[in-house]
Amino acid sequence: MSLLRSLLRVLLAVGFLAAGYFHLARPDLLLPIMPGWVPYPYQVIIVTGLCEVAGAVGLFTPWRRAAGIGLAVYAVCVYPANIKHAFDNVALGGVHLSWWYHAPRLLFQPVIVWWSLFAGGAIDWPFRRR
Repeated sequence: MSLLRSLLRVLLAVGFLAAGYFHLARPDLLLPIMPGWVPYPYQVIIVTGLCEVAGAVGLFTPWRRAAGIGLAVYAVCVYPANIKHAFDNVALGGVHLSWWYHAPRLLFQPVIVWWSLFAGGAIDWPFRRR
């Protein structure tokens, strides 16, 4: 199981590093998907990018469990933006994505939560022996 966890940790970290870079490099592109009730949306995008980078790096430190929990919480917190992106058909950089993108993305979010917890060592489910 440690090989699987290590592999998933690396893949998750690469994904979150890429997303964090995108948030920090082009926050203006993400502004349209921010729900209207989010205060200081530009700053929130920057902070979420920093959280993604910190969580990805944290997965390779003694604090990997906290990093995994943090990334799982993060994935829950950004879900409203993903929902708005899908249901309002918001274009990012002038590109409208179809439901071929949005449906799997929305359905995969709980997997990202589990993945973060598993990769960080916070849970063993469903691989734990009884």
